[in-house]
Amino acid sequence: MARPTDMFVWPARLLHWLMAILIIAMLFIGVGMVASVSERHDWLVRLHKPLGVAILLLAVVRLAVRLRHPPPPLPADLPLLQRWAALASHWLLYGLMLALPLVGWGMLSAGGYPVMLSHSLRLPAILPANAAVFAVLRHLHAWLALLLFVTFLGHLGAALYHGLVRRDGVLGSMVGWRPRG
Repeated sequence: MARPTDMFVWPARLLHWLMAILIIAMLFIGVGMVASVSERHDWLVRLHKPLGVAILLLAVVRLAVRLRHPPPPLPADLPLLQRWAALASHWLLYGLMLALPLVGWGMLSAGGYPVMLSHSLRLPAILPANAAVFAVLRHLHAWLALLLFVTFLGHLGAALYHGLVRRDGVLGSMVGWRPRG
């Protein structure tokens, strides 16, 4: 078992795995929304909006937890380029977890669409209605989602590399265990 100083704090681990599930679900829901013209489309849209707001709120909490409890150090023998890639990809993930919901909210506001979290709970518009802004934000939202997917795959690949190839405890620090080596 890893020493507590070698692991992320439990709130960080809980938020990491919860958000991983939500983000994977959101990516599939988003693809389903743009690929469907059936009645399933409306159902997916009704799921997408509150899930996006939940991800935004959880990302703010997660960022606060990370700033309050810095992550454990990376292995000392990790090459500088990999250290830089780890740091850059983590901050990119945080940025995307914050930006994607805000761009989506702004896009819907600019399109004049309500952001309904339930039948009676509506978020205020954050931008005035503007068809040109809506079009730009719609494309930006799609590109940011693609960037999130690619970054997520890189993050997953790095986690598997650390857990299966290097066996250096990096994966264990987020899972809460370290394989015996």
